[in-house]
Amino acid sequence: MLVYSGSKKDFDADIENRNIADVIKNCLFEHGIYDDNASEYTAWENSLVKMHEVLNGGSFQDDVQVAVEYEIPQTSKRVDFLIAGEDDSDRKNVVVVELKQWEEAHHTECNGIISAFTGNMLRSVAHPSYQAYSYAKTIENFCSTVQDEHIRMVPCAYLHNYRKSKLGELTYPVYAEILEDSPVFIKNEEEKLRKFIAKYVRKGTKENLLVSIDHGKIRPSKALQDVLADMMKGSEEFTLIDEQKVAYELIREKIRDALKDHGKYTVIVEGGPGTGKSVVAVKLLAELISVMKLNACYATKNSAPREVYFNKLRQDRCRLNYVKNLFKSTGVFTDSEPDDFDCIIVDEAHRLNEKSGMYRNKGENQIKEIINASRVSVFFIDEDQVVTSRDIGSVQEIKKWAALCGSRVIAGEDLHLTSQFRCNGSTGYIAFLDDLLGIRKTANAREFDMDFDIRVYDDPVKMREDLRDANRINNKARMVAGYCYDWITKESNDATVNDIELPGGFKAQWNFSNTKTWAIDADSFNQVGCIHTSQGLEFDYIGVIIGKDLRYENRKVITDASKRSKNDRSLDGLKKKTDPDSVAKTDRIIRNTYRTLMTRGQKGCYIYCEDTELGKYMRMRIEQRQKQLKNSGYENIINQKLKVAEDG
Repeated sequence: MLVYSGSKKDFDADIENRNIADVIKNCLFEHGIYDDNASEYTAWENSLVKMHEVLNGGSFQDDVQVAVEYEIPQTSKRVDFLIAGEDDSDRKNVVVVELKQWEEAHHTECNGIISAFTGNMLRSVAHPSYQAYSYAKTIENFCSTVQDEHIRMVPCAYLHNYRKSKLGELTYPVYAEILEDSPVFIKNEEEKLRKFIAKYVRKGTKENLLVSIDHGKIRPSKALQDVLADMMKGSEEFTLIDEQKVAYELIREKIRDALKDHGKYTVIVEGGPGTGKSVVAVKLLAELISVMKLNACYATKNSAPREVYFNKLRQDRCRLNYVKNLFKSTGVFTDSEPDDFDCIIVDEAHRLNEKSGMYRNKGENQIKEIINASRVSVFFIDEDQVVTSRDIGSVQEIKKWAALCGSRVIAGEDLHLTSQFRCNGSTGYIAFLDDLLGIRKTANAREFDMDFDIRVYDDPVKMREDLRDANRINNKARMVAGYCYDWITKESNDATVNDIELPGGFKAQWNFSNTKTWAIDADSFNQVGCIHTSQGLEFDYIGVIIGKDLRYENRKVITDASKRSKNDRSLDGLKKKTDPDSVAKTDRIIRNTYRTLMTRGQKGCYIYCEDTELGKYMRMRIEQRQKQLKNSGYENIINQKLKVAEDG
């Protein structure tokens, strides 16, 4: 999405009028983004003036195209500065510039990671050159125009305040490879940067190149399960961005440390839905087993993603025993010896249980057993996805057991994933959803720009048919529901019996018990999944049936555990308890369940509420947000972005 764009001549005028920061801020507002970040405003004032000086000291023509704060499709990331046009050979190029106001930084031993004072603290961040490189690669991967027209994306970084005496920190040998692909320029190197840009962009193009890229067809986001086999072979299916790269490299560093000092480490990576936890986890697994040749495995409590992964890898002719040794249940470590594994990577760690086994009669505590069994244990966790009374995974609990097992904890801001890569890259949607479901009040719910396709239906049959249309494209749309309906057909294949019956003649069965891969089966669309068959997986479109355990009464969203099915075990031990802690935990589980279900979609979420008042409330909130955006003049941009997403 182009926030600010125009010719070099337009950009020059805004700089010379000394109002560029206000222009950018107004452009963001017009695009539904409310930016009150004072430090970012200052950065625009300072850094954009420096880019103006660079572009006006050479032979760049006035019709060269410029963009500021370009939002990368399907992500929540924005590129600082783009310069687009043609070189002397008439080849189309786009130079991606990462701008920093840093005056100094400190090298690390991690590839692509540097330490700098940012966000009011010293922290590990992606090297600016790696940032530019990852943004360029991501644009290239998502934009068909870039690929089809062979547009070259050229990354670089410009630190206009950075002192030459500290240059060695930026160019430390560990960064040599990335600097070759994406050079860095510092204070008083304006001429070098000018010459670098001029190699690729001197003049404009007949058509507006940046607009062509922005309006071009968006390639579909990759689903992890679809590229798993290639990832396990070392293919670079995903380019890690910013905090994903930081987390990945810091984990690798701790594994190397453990191999050297025979120490024991526990790494905790926090992140919400769609922030790339599973992508980082699987990429790490592939690195450990294929490159480092270590004894490592991926563990998750949820059987649904494991079974889908098994299926996908089996299609690639991987041996079943090999696959099952790589992807394990979190309950298999009860009899493990200390440090049996070099590394155990735990995905969906919030779903860990105390006891293991079918009857929950094995072991003492899954967290303790995993830490005990590995030199390095890595927990990917989102405490807002706790969805049963047996889920004990929390940051505090992991830290407690790590201390008892003599394992050093590595956690904190450097290991917090925040960027959104699901829900059409809309971080605002997640905030909007938290506010809508009453999980927490979020001021940045007003940042939801409605480019994620969210709809509320009065008719569940209509919702199903719209989803069916989406599913015909690539079998990546599914219906899910809260566990408010008895599983009558669990032991029966009688097609005349239904588990879910709703107004308007809607009838459906829960997903069949004779398959473990409902999420990808060719004939499973008509079946309805639940939290246990969908958590940890993603689809293009998700249809969510909200049962009567979530309602709207007395001007607020409430939960009601009594409306859960008698077959539901997620509230075992809580339903009849009235003490404040139990009531609060029950309430949290119900809200978390729907939040998790409503964040399974990459492109859209369709909703039907059994409680008509809740449906009215949700529709009102969505229409209210649409009206705010319409008043800001953003309506046409929303419609355009949704059309592009549908075409993609």
